[in-house]
Amino acid sequence: MNTVILIGRLIRDPELRYIASTGDAVTRFAMAVDRPFAKKDDKVTADFFNIVVWGKRAETCANYLAKGRMVAVRGRLQNNNYTDKDGTKRYNVEIIAEEVKFIDYGDKKQQGSQGNQGSNDFEGMDEEGYRAVNDDDAPF
Repeated sequence: MNTVILIGRLIRDPELRYIASTGDAVTRFAMAVDRPFAKKDDKVTADFFNIVVWGKRAETCANYLAKGRMVAVRGRLQNNNYTDKDGTKRYNVEIIAEEVKFIDYGDKKQQGSQGNQGSNDFEGMDEEGYRAVNDDDAPF
């Protein structure tokens, strides 16, 4: 069994492309999923995942999702390996989405106009998911 369920926020806008030979739509985006704890130095951590969506769902994601939007993704893990132009073997893990639920709702153009849409929860967060936490946010 290979099933993954994630809830998090997009860290950049989705990228929609079409496969030249088939015309199939494919959208890629990355999301950050907060870990349920803070490190000793009060840094909130997150894991970053690359998501791939195909078909009509890919076009919908590209039209309605934007950086900062919260989504739930159900899909499967897929390992890819390849040799780059320098001859180095590279490995890549991505999640092939079978279902994407929009938790923040609305059109891309309306980002930030409703509720917590477009919030910058991941503003200032580096690739390893570290950011400062206010004393009021500490659970102790």
